[in-house]
Amino acid sequence: MDAVEALERLGGLGTRAQIVAASSRGQLESALRRDLIVKVARGRYALPTADEAHRAAHELKGTAVLLSAAAHWGWSMKHSPDRPHIAVVRGRRLTPEQRKVARITWVKLPRTDVDGWVTTPVRTVLDCAARLPFDEALAVADSALRTRRVTKNGLRLAALKLPVRGGRARVLRVIEAADGRAANPFESVLRAIALDVEGLSVEPQVVIHRGDKWVGRVDLADERLKIVIEADSHEFHGEREMFEKDCVRYDELVADGWLVIRFPWTQVMWKQAWVREIIEAVVAIRLGSRAAAA
Repeated sequence: MDAVEALERLGGLGTRAQIVAASSRGQLESALRRDLIVKVARGRYALPTADEAHRAAHELKGTAVLLSAAAHWGWSMKHSPDRPHIAVVRGRRLTPEQRKVARITWVKLPRTDVDGWVTTPVRTVLDCAARLPFDEALAVADSALRTRRVTKNGLRLAALKLPVRGGRARVLRVIEAADGRAANPFESVLRAIALDVEGLSVEPQVVIHRGDKWVGRVDLADERLKIVIEADSHEFHGEREMFEKDCVRYDELVADGWLVIRFPWTQVMWKQAWVREIIEAVVAIRLGSRAAAA
């Protein structure tokens, strides 16, 4: 894959090592020269989502919201927006050409919810939770907690101030499910699918021991059912050494009675019904075997 696709799969933010491992050094340098990728810190790169939103907000005299605001705050996401998300005041007239610049929301934002040209971190998470699909919103909320720009309690208190008919329940569902331990949007989206499976209760980044021996840290695990679900991102790691380590880890897990299932990025992003079906089948196998043993 090329460097832009690699960075998209990483959620819009990534290190030089991650991007080069999935593409090549030449691909990264080429994307930087063409402004398809921007350098945001030493060894760290991003898609130009935030820069594009800043220009659009200035041109439209509006405020960057939703995924554009999330990009500004340095959060990873399931997918980068195809156009900037910009809010303008109600009643504002825009020309057809201006409407092409961004995806427009007409709303009057309280001054306390705006920080310069972008919504505040808390308002950004609440907006994403209210307006985006659950998996996309969860990826943003996880990343917001991971960067410590917001706290779960702060988000919860802000959500409880929303009107009941204003999507409060929808927002609270995202906030209660959000977890800063999630490693990346790939894992967040996989967890969003797993959370809809009846009888399954997964947590992210669970450390597993076999007796006194440390086996490893897995992406998602239900410790009661002893089911591990992995977001398989092998393309971002060294091939042979990582492959051998993974084999040892999975063998240790199976030997200790765990059921392990692995999903690549394309399945988690584009074949979610199938992923859910497989997880449901594995849960049924586990519950069935335990019922038979009882």
